[in-house]
Amino acid sequence: MKVLIPGALRSYTRESQVDAHGDTLDALFDDLERRYPGLRFRVVDEQRMLRPNLRIFVNGAGVRDLQHPLRADDFVALVLALSGG
Repeated sequence: MKVLIPGALRSYTRESQVDAHGDTLDALFDDLERRYPGLRFRVVDEQRMLRPNLRIFVNGAGVRDLQHPLRADDFVALVLALSGG
């Protein structure tokens, strides 16, 4: 499946969009971690929860559950929320 990578995480992938595999979001991030070490920690915290500043969209629908099922033809967009002031 295609995964859209936000600018802040492109230092890991060197690309704005990558191909990845997994039958759940959790498995998808495992696949991304194997290929781009360090990326998963920026997305998933030590308690295996998505970081609060990250939004994930699967085919345009917002998802927060790492066990959300995925299909090979899905499009996953990682979006980082801006913070500061």
